[in-house]
Amino acid sequence: MKSIKCTFCGETLTKDLIGLNKKLHGKTNTKTLCLPCLADYIGCTEDDLLIKIEEYKEQGCTLFK
Repeated sequence: MKSIKCTFCGETLTKDLIGLNKKLHGKTNTKTLCLPCLADYIGCTEDDLLIKIEEYKEQGCTLFK
């Protein structure tokens, strides 16, 4: 599988971060961001995003399997 990197800083993204980017910005979005860059981009904390990932997993979202 090809690694996906953050559009802003070049950090390699985890599967959960790829799923979160798709969930928040749509599956066809070309901009993918790491946790710090995404938090800064949307104006929240990294902890807020980690909580959302866990919530989506608990809801059974298929982007996080």
